[in-house]
Amino acid sequence: MLEHYISSGGKRLRCGYTTGSCAAMAAKAATVLLLGGQAPQTISIVTPKGIAVMADVLDAHYAEGEARCAVRKDAGDDIDATDGALICAAVRKTAAGIEIDGGAGVGRVTKRGLDQPVGNAAINSAPRRMIAAEVSAVCEAMGYSGGLSVRISVPGGEEIAVRTFNTQLGITDGISILGTSGIVEPQSLQALCDSLAVEARVAAANGARDLVLTPGNYGADFAARYPALSHVAQLKCANFIGESLDLAAQNGFKSVLVVAHLGKLVKLAGGIMDTHSRVADCRTELFAAHAALCGATRETAARLMDAATSDACLDILDEAGLRAPVLVSLMDKIQWHLERRAAGAFAVGAATFTNQYGLLAVTAEGEKIIEHWSNKHEQR
Repeated sequence: MLEHYISSGGKRLRCGYTTGSCAAMAAKAATVLLLGGQAPQTISIVTPKGIAVMADVLDAHYAEGEARCAVRKDAGDDIDATDGALICAAVRKTAAGIEIDGGAGVGRVTKRGLDQPVGNAAINSAPRRMIAAEVSAVCEAMGYSGGLSVRISVPGGEEIAVRTFNTQLGITDGISILGTSGIVEPQSLQALCDSLAVEARVAAANGARDLVLTPGNYGADFAARYPALSHVAQLKCANFIGESLDLAAQNGFKSVLVVAHLGKLVKLAGGIMDTHSRVADCRTELFAAHAALCGATRETAARLMDAATSDACLDILDEAGLRAPVLVSLMDKIQWHLERRAAGAFAVGAATFTNQYGLLAVTAEGEKIIEHWSNKHEQR
């Protein structure tokens, strides 16, 4: 078990090791068995992050010129679909070179834009380098100058993959062998951003130039009701609206529409691009400020400040006859902040809704984007 910890959300959390580290350890153990005739009981490597990890060697077996060993994935305190999975490596001698492929339970790439070309096993570049380095070191230590074939497999990998984003990314029939640092940091926000980066890159590589950004299922379900939006590539960006706008620029998207519940989107009127409540929760303050700009009384502003939800704010605005002008004011400011973040890289707009009221408002630029997408859809 890895004894390396980080602090997250005020808690001390144990780190784990990636499927890439597991594959490298399993391949190293299998190479020791192949060349030395006996599998080690434990195996260790130094990850790219410089942290040493060690694991028990499981299911060691040699038959017909092939050595097989496995390592069990330990994700530490991270919520990880692959935690506890067996990552297996089968190693054979070849004439020269190190060949790395995936077997049962390891996915295959079917879309461009991923780390590996279409058709390759979903074993990313960093794990491939780790595997090659570890087995090469064993070969050198044992005086073997030939080549090796390494096949990574994951029993039950297809079932595990159902709980991951692989299908959406274009990876079929199993999990991915991942990890750049070799270490899993629990509840890592960076991991979420990395996943968004992959999704954006895949969409762009497969020809998408228009993009709907939505924080989650509510926005995705809402967008699905409109033909012009339902045929556009979607990226569920969670709270990372700013990061996702940056990714849209980096990947050459031409138009982006942010579709979000008012409770999320209103924060953008304050320039808040990470909408998680622990970062900022100034929804009622923004409603009150823009209501004041539109002529609200002090009493109305005070009621807005004390409101529990965005729907409750709308009810208060309705009573004051101010819903329409306040939404226009908020959407104008949201548009300003979106354009500032996009910095001219693409056309950007926004649409907002609530579950109670449905579609509430669309920025002027958002309306242009939707009209353009509608025309494109009708011409198909």
